[in-house]
Amino acid sequence: MNTLKINNLTKTYPNGVKALNGINLEITNGMFGLLGANGAGKSSLMRTIASLQEPTSGSIEFNSVDIVKQPNEVRKSLGYLPQEFGVYPKISAEKLLDHLAILKGVLNTKDRKEQVSALLQQVNLYQHRKKSVYTFSGGMRQRFGIAQALLGNPQIIIVDEPTAGLDPEESNRFLNLLSEIGENVIVILSTHIVEDVRNLCTKMAILSSGKIISHGNPKDLVASINGKVWTKIIPKSEIEIFKKAFDVISTKLVAGETQIRVLSNNKPEVGFEKITPNLEDFYFATLFYQTNNKA
Repeated sequence: MNTLKINNLTKTYPNGVKALNGINLEITNGMFGLLGANGAGKSSLMRTIASLQEPTSGSIEFNSVDIVKQPNEVRKSLGYLPQEFGVYPKISAEKLLDHLAILKGVLNTKDRKEQVSALLQQVNLYQHRKKSVYTFSGGMRQRFGIAQALLGNPQIIIVDEPTAGLDPEESNRFLNLLSEIGENVIVILSTHIVEDVRNLCTKMAILSSGKIISHGNPKDLVASINGKVWTKIIPKSEIEIFKKAFDVISTKLVAGETQIRVLSNNKPEVGFEKITPNLEDFYFATLFYQTNNKA
């Protein structure tokens, strides 16, 4: 069993921006979802775990080794798919993966060939192995990205916003692949897409303004607001009125009409219906209470 322990981690950039502020987490094998809006600090945390930057203070231990002091220890065990994954122009998928395998220390030619072939098959790209990676679609490029992240049999895999820009079919294919991989290693899925976390992860944390504001099992977190979420269709012109009167956690258009969702222990007023909450409701409720400094 692999264990990643993050203790009181902070990161302040030279321009004064405090991207991480006292992060404490313990992550073990399986899919772990890190959920937060753009700018919440997710990429800063991922880059720090991957030893691409040093924290300002705090510690990170992977299997009891302090990886801030010994970054090479995590690099040996790490697979990383950043948000922007660049590729070399005019080089085939097979040759590029072979080149990246050498950089990762897979030096035995026979072992490298077998690993490259197996990974291309695992990500369903073997039939495209002779094609240049820069010609791949977004989904194919992401699958190639996870193949390179899996080189060298890593024990911790970080994927940063992996489904952004993918169509639903490619997204499902990619997430199923991640789920298979995550059975025996740590996979950290950093995303702003609630559905990805809901479908894949047994553990999660919500990051906002560089702080962890909630963490746990998604089902347990959603259960904590059971019986407290109410919905009503209202005129768009009355949104601000309802926001002043109630704890409106989200608004969205449904068939051209404005639907609000309100958090309340009791029925807010006539016309509201109680609904079964989902992870998106919990996420929005958590952000709402943090923003409004409510207990």
